[in-house]
Amino acid sequence: MAAAAGVPGALGTLRAGRARLVAAYCAGIGPGWRLPGSWTGLPVGPAIWARGWTPAAGGAAWRRGYSSEVKTEDELRVRYLEEENRGIVVLGINRAYAKNSLSKNLVKMLSKAVDALKSDKKVRTIIVRSDVPGIFCAGADLKERVKMHSSEVGPFVSKLRAVINEVANLPVPTIAAIDGLALGGGLELALACDIRVAGGTQRLPRAIGMSLAKELIFSARVLDGQEAKAVGLISHVLEQNQEGDAAYRKALDLAREFLPQGPVAIRVAKLAINQGMEVDLVTGLAIEEACYAQTVPTKDRLEGLLAFKEKRTPRYKGE
Repeated sequence: MAAAAGVPGALGTLRAGRARLVAAYCAGIGPGWRLPGSWTGLPVGPAIWARGWTPAAGGAAWRRGYSSEVKTEDELRVRYLEEENRGIVVLGINRAYAKNSLSKNLVKMLSKAVDALKSDKKVRTIIVRSDVPGIFCAGADLKERVKMHSSEVGPFVSKLRAVINEVANLPVPTIAAIDGLALGGGLELALACDIRVAGGTQRLPRAIGMSLAKELIFSARVLDGQEAKAVGLISHVLEQNQEGDAAYRKALDLAREFLPQGPVAIRVAKLAINQGMEVDLVTGLAIEEACYAQTVPTKDRLEGLLAFKEKRTPRYKGE
């Protein structure tokens, strides 16, 4: 951001708009690798596959011991991290029996969680991940969808789209940590995060261009990590670890980098970037100026200036 360049305080800590659009990701799938069990369903849009765990001898897959049945209230786990990670919130999708597909209940829980997080001033960064090994999100729950009356489908799709937009509009940085397969709406959810992975019919063209987006969507192609990086969908391709959570660990490292920065500055910078990308340059610069003006009367900006003068670490309070 141009206005940030000369400001050593809260907004200045963003280093002149050098935003880290870095996606934590896992790659390197071997020949013939498949999801355990049967995999059925319609191919919906492009997808990305990250190796979720290492197969044991005899073809069996290593697992974390998840139950095949999960109570509906446990389908989305919201964890507020503590100690040195205070300010980081992890949203863990946990529908192992349905490959983390987006059901009515899960969408409702996600909407409720996002609604609470957007007004929580103590939240500094949000990580969206899967608590199920080998799968991020399989998109819509087609088994549930087939049971819906035709009159229910439209409202559900609208609600899903609204929730994904709510994720995109969260005021703090969001990171999608993908340690497995993501399809359709699962990819759209990942793309709604600031540090994103891949997929979707509206956000995908904005990320990689219309022509390539059409190719991926029309073909329903599955990309591995290296291919996704090659087309510009992700920035980090990581070798998977034994626990199957390399992407989450990378996302956590990135979130820790955000914590020392001024929370007010982070919020307005995200707003300026998101809105500025949707308009022409002149309008974008005006948005940037208006966003910077919001930081001028804040205590965080003064704290940043004072810390710079005293050569110490700022103690921001988000005010």
